[in-house]
Amino acid sequence: MPQTLIPNIHDFLSKIDPFDKLPRELQRQIACSIKITYLAKGEQIHFGGEHELSYLYVIRTGSMEQRKHNGKLRAKLSEEDLFGFTFIDAHDEDEEDYTATAIESTLLYLIPHDELSKLLEKYPAFAEHFATNAQVRLHSALDVTWSDSEKGIFVKKVSEVASDKIAVVDSKMPIQQVAKALIDVCSPAAVIMENGMIIGVITDRDLTKRVIVAGLDINRPVSEIMTLHPLTIGPNDLVLKASSLMMQNNIRSLPVVENNKVLGVLTTTHLVRNNRMQAVFLIEKIKYAETAKDLTLLTPERQAIFEALVDGQVSGEVIGHVMTMIMDAYNRRLIQMAEGHFGQAPCDYAWIVAGSHARNEVHMLSDQDNAIILSDNATEKDRLYFLHLAMWVCNALDACGYPLCSGKFMAANPKWCQPLNVWKASYKKWIANPEYDCLLNVSVFLETRWLYGNELLTSELQSHLYAMIQKSSRFLPSLVRDSVSVNPPLGIFNSLVLEKSGEHSNMLNVKKFALTLLVDLARIYGIASGSEQTETTARFTHAYEQNILSEEMLKNVLGAFRFITQVRLSHQLLELKEGREANNHIDPNIFGSFERKHLKDAFRIISSLQDAAKLRFNCE
Repeated sequence: MPQTLIPNIHDFLSKIDPFDKLPRELQRQIACSIKITYLAKGEQIHFGGEHELSYLYVIRTGSMEQRKHNGKLRAKLSEEDLFGFTFIDAHDEDEEDYTATAIESTLLYLIPHDELSKLLEKYPAFAEHFATNAQVRLHSALDVTWSDSEKGIFVKKVSEVASDKIAVVDSKMPIQQVAKALIDVCSPAAVIMENGMIIGVITDRDLTKRVIVAGLDINRPVSEIMTLHPLTIGPNDLVLKASSLMMQNNIRSLPVVENNKVLGVLTTTHLVRNNRMQAVFLIEKIKYAETAKDLTLLTPERQAIFEALVDGQVSGEVIGHVMTMIMDAYNRRLIQMAEGHFGQAPCDYAWIVAGSHARNEVHMLSDQDNAIILSDNATEKDRLYFLHLAMWVCNALDACGYPLCSGKFMAANPKWCQPLNVWKASYKKWIANPEYDCLLNVSVFLETRWLYGNELLTSELQSHLYAMIQKSSRFLPSLVRDSVSVNPPLGIFNSLVLEKSGEHSNMLNVKKFALTLLVDLARIYGIASGSEQTETTARFTHAYEQNILSEEMLKNVLGAFRFITQVRLSHQLLELKEGREANNHIDPNIFGSFERKHLKDAFRIISSLQDAAKLRFNCE
């Protein structure tokens, strides 16, 4: 290659991802190793099998189309795109055959793999950017763009903050010995065990009130003064969740427990050492708001917390959990207000939530999806009471910035305020006859979470649902066929118009064409693996644990989900900062090479998982 071309090539590489992350000396060495080739329209390069070529290709000008051996579109590529390494690495897919065809006259830069590998050995910190696995590159992208370090205590895990000093005593132990055990380990609380199970808790304050002040015999067993059925927290839960529990129940310490093993204790002392508990303070304000109007005045604070979390580079999963806890607090307080307004509920009921709210994936666009399960002894008069209550709550939620569901999947709709036996009959009908309307209904209510009222009603309905699914041979294939009817936008960056009309024409609907596809697939794999969890990442993880999803595909799909979630949240933040309403519609023209490359990786992963689901569940 003529030496006179090297400065021009170097300049080009230095401005595109991932070469822009490399030191200038490494950029120059890569530029010097490049070979140049030209493809006329229709010319091809074959990958896989005996035709494998050991180059990383960079498109300088023109565009290419990749198709698998069966003719299915793999991707459309344009200027600044890279190809020539394996994107999906699951089982035999790492040897996937495909053909790259020039859609127009195309100039390519060819970087020999062996030359690139030698250079990156000297700079191992940059190797992830050129990894053959998509999930490694997506992980690298998340690391580069977002970090969870130093983001405040409320988004940390309980295990990062709690003390491991806690007394664990037997229920028959005398009160005096329990007090000594607390002093010996410098713990504010003791967990009471009986036959290997946690049955109670006692704190140093309890000992003062219930023993010293009351003049109780210190030789009595601690079981006589302990608090029964204690609240506990898991080590992987957010500190925010623990703080909210402590405030709502007016307690000062929470045992940290996993699989009935006591790991430590979290106290209010651990929490007051920081000054970044905005979300906790908001939940506290919501809890004590006296009117619905008071709650509407807190909406700007909710948006400020969202903006701080995204701006603060917190992970999408943590943001979803924080925003869900805030939405839970609004919803619960409004139900309490409604009960105060309409009078005590005439019968048992459960208020359940669905959609992103049930999945703990709330964001600034999340609307309401909720319903009411009534006890079977509810009368028509009782049902009228709950419809009035639900109408009041749903309208108040709307006023607080949680829009009414456009599909009317709300408790205020008489259709979704029914006795338990009616809900059971509906689930049975939907699963036995999964036609479009039934499939839509059951898809919404396949993931529900109890929020308020009698939790047993929710548990009984969910048990019925899982039993019905297990008996049906038609339901899961129908769910798969519906979920793969929409394909990810593999060609979006080549002038592919996704939204054909309206104010969002020529935009990428990142929810419809990416996130919803992943949520649907997670639901399918969750059902197939017997998971009763609602979160997208938890469902995929459970499917892997049950050997329904490979480890490599799990890493790929979680990387894709997290990256696209971050893209959506960042877009919503930008819209809010510029004074517009948050939305899911992104102009593809604003993406640089960084976003384009990683989004294409993510779209290919989604497409690959759709293909795998069709094969696994016989939906071809």
